[in-house]
Amino acid sequence: MQPVRVIGLGNLFRGDDAVGLHVVRSLRGRVGNHVEVIESGAGSLDLIEWIEGARQVVLIDAAKSGKPAGTIHRVDAVTSRLGDSFSPASTHALNVADVLELGRVLGRLPSSLIVYGIEVADLRSGEALSPAVAAAVEGVAAQVLRDLEEPAHA
Repeated sequence: MQPVRVIGLGNLFRGDDAVGLHVVRSLRGRVGNHVEVIESGAGSLDLIEWIEGARQVVLIDAAKSGKPAGTIHRVDAVTSRLGDSFSPASTHALNVADVLELGRVLGRLPSSLIVYGIEVADLRSGEALSPAVAAAVEGVAAQVLRDLEEPAHA
């Protein structure tokens, strides 16, 4: 059976950039054994490997579109391009939206790919999330749990 993966991206030492990691950490122990929970501070090209062969992927990362910090964006990346809704604000070497487009061109996207972007306020060095971003973590986690309850597209 193809795996289901929840992937949190970020850097624990860059303030709000770590929001994806905080969300997936809050999900550990709350998802079924059939769900792989992945934390990554590595480069975005690893995403191609993680999404390839998966049935369903939920990806969580920092974003910056000019909306208030803590705003949650949810994009179905199978039917919509990520860049149309928000700009990833993470400090990864490559833009997540570009990597997902590469996956689309190569035919490597899963049948279900949901991307959450949480608006950030502070990407400076430090381990703490800003208050508005920290407040969004549980809301995103709850939405991810709902996504995982829905069957992936056939």
